[in-house]
Amino acid sequence: MPRADREPSDEDLMQAYAAGDAAAFDQLYARHEGALYRFVRRLLGARLAAQGDEVFQDAWLRIVAARAKYRSQPGASWRTWAFTIAHHAAMDRLRVAGRELTPDPQDDGADPLDWLMADAGTLAPSAEDVAYWRAAGARLLECLEALPEPQRAAFLLHHEDGASVEDLAARLALPFETARSRLRYALGKLRGCMGRYLETMEAVR
Repeated sequence: MPRADREPSDEDLMQAYAAGDAAAFDQLYARHEGALYRFVRRLLGARLAAQGDEVFQDAWLRIVAARAKYRSQPGASWRTWAFTIAHHAAMDRLRVAGRELTPDPQDDGADPLDWLMADAGTLAPSAEDVAYWRAAGARLLECLEALPEPQRAAFLLHHEDGASVEDLAARLALPFETARSRLRYALGKLRGCMGRYLETMEAVR
């Protein structure tokens, strides 16, 4: 018998919300707001940064609209389901916009330092290292921006949500080999683009 004070899972919260518990949605939103926001902004890239808030809200509206259809599936997390919805919302906006907006490389809507340091397995860098790591983080975002949209989506789903190649294929409706190729090409291009910064990241692991 589960403990009464057990923290409810995302799946439990979504099902409670679908049954009319508005507070359950508030908990879900609080848990995943930051991760979904970063994911959407990085998918849109600098050219559509100004539309990040709108697409982020669209993703949550889609989650709300789909609440009655949500069913918890063995091995499939609510987070995976939500990230897939957010992916579709961002891709829809990219298709409509045609990525013809003026780039704004000064504002991608997220601080890359935390993301980069977490990936490097390094916390609380010393003051003298912060400038270096911020430069590395800015470079990483530039490298992500340069990726073709399908490769960037595959990388972010893999990195932000931990999607395996099998997950990518299922969620993007792609053959397994195509999903694997997109991820491999994305990783290869990022590795080449990051250059010396990547060597430093590997050295501190």
